[in-house]
Amino acid sequence: MAELSLPILDFSQLDEGPEAAARFRDELRAATHDVGFFYLTGTGISPELEARLHQAALDFFALPEADKLAIENVNSPHFRGYTRIGGERTQGKVDWREQIDIGPEREPVDDGPAFNRLIGPNLWPAAQPELQDVVAEWHATLSDVSRRLLREWAQTLGAGETYFDDHFGEPSTLIKIVRYPGTHDPEPQQGVGAHKDSGVLTLLWVEPGKGGLQVERDGAWVDAPPVPGAFVVNIGELLEYATGGYLKATNHRVVSPQAPNDRISIPFFFNPALDKRLPLIELPAELAAEAKGVTADPSNPIHALYGENALKSRLRAHPDVAAIHHPDLVNASA
Repeated sequence: MAELSLPILDFSQLDEGPEAAARFRDELRAATHDVGFFYLTGTGISPELEARLHQAALDFFALPEADKLAIENVNSPHFRGYTRIGGERTQGKVDWREQIDIGPEREPVDDGPAFNRLIGPNLWPAAQPELQDVVAEWHATLSDVSRRLLREWAQTLGAGETYFDDHFGEPSTLIKIVRYPGTHDPEPQQGVGAHKDSGVLTLLWVEPGKGGLQVERDGAWVDAPPVPGAFVVNIGELLEYATGGYLKATNHRVVSPQAPNDRISIPFFFNPALDKRLPLIELPAELAAEAKGVTADPSNPIHALYGENALKSRLRAHPDVAAIHHPDLVNASA
């Protein structure tokens, strides 16, 4: 691994025989123990699908403001739909980006734990009906990649191959289509502030040639520019929890581009059902000896139950939605 860079793993090694597959698993374990981030090439995802998704993103953000605001997330108690520039916060500070959040298409649930309020329908732009189709194809394709990755992780951590399949339930996925507009400020601006992902696994597609993502390594911020044909992959807090800290969720952020440039990125979050918790993995002795425990941060507790982690993140990121639709939760947390 070159200094101040992220490791690059080739997913196609899994199809090149037992030795290559074992090598991939070793590299996967090392990358997520040492860094928590890596580039993933060789997924077999077609450039044509990537191009269609990219164009759909460009078309969405080019819609008239009224069309985007018609599906603004303040109209969704499930935190779905469009967030205008400055409408999301990280660690209490405004993020300079606009986006649309898309989750599993489901009927609302009116009872049960508070995190059930995250279940419900998406908000789709009437002026762009084709967006729903390309997102559905992207979701299916990346779900397959995610499931296979998790099976390899399970094996390299000493668990059964189906560990994640057995405990995930129906996945709680989230796709965010994000645009970071350029700023004229000479100082770097917060596109999205430093944070850790709240779930298990994130696969990030970044517009070719557009930098801005930074990963924290050894107390310093390291640039993670896009690599042609690769996803940026990182683990979330639940995978840190399930491994007793052997794998670590890593802080990352995005610095806004300089105007007139902008940047499209599309993260895909693959997580368990809201009501699922991942049992602790019984690591082999040599790995358990290197497990440093789950990060203790009173301002950001890591919950074992995914729904509690997800709700924590949504309430913090979108206080306007929370205040409109969930004032009881806001009052309780205060």
